[in-house]
Amino acid sequence: MTGPVILGFDTSGAHCAAALVCGSEMLEMVQEPMAKGQAERLIPFLQDVLSRHSLGFPDLAALGVGVGPGNFTGIRIGVSAARGLALGLGLPAYGVNGFEQRQMLFPDGTLVAVPAPRDAVYVQAEDGPALALRKDIEAVGKSLPDDPSPDALAGAIARLAALRYPSPTAAPAPFYVRAPDAAPPKDAPPVILP
Repeated sequence: MTGPVILGFDTSGAHCAAALVCGSEMLEMVQEPMAKGQAERLIPFLQDVLSRHSLGFPDLAALGVGVGPGNFTGIRIGVSAARGLALGLGLPAYGVNGFEQRQMLFPDGTLVAVPAPRDAVYVQAEDGPALALRKDIEAVGKSLPDDPSPDALAGAIARLAALRYPSPTAAPAPFYVRAPDAAPPKDAPPVILP
């Protein structure tokens, strides 16, 4: 193997997905569907990918991680793992959002959309990402391509991280299209008795 070894992974949906690149060669793309349990499975899953190529975490030059949009908890699992591994191993971690992943996989001119709940999608508008209903997009004569598989998206994450390597980067952070809608309760806190 020649060139930097870069591991890309994503937990932004009901899956763990990973891809391993060495230089310009894609070594592996793999996905494991799961509705829950990504936090417990992610690190052993990544170790399995590396061990199939006789590699370990110290052999990596960089990491790439999917930062969303997607499942709130899943994004935080992936980002936290990437930040922890990068800090512990002393290597860069590159956050790659869902729009960038799909732009790499689709031909130029394709409307890039990230699936959202309730038959909606996130689209890249001129003033930033926005939520739109599929039927509204189709009503104006635009068509949406089928969404790539999680392992193909992990492949795009790894390739984009390889393109950014060795440039310095800020630690990956979740990419939210809209602000979280949870708010602290408005009730007064309870009085604590001595």
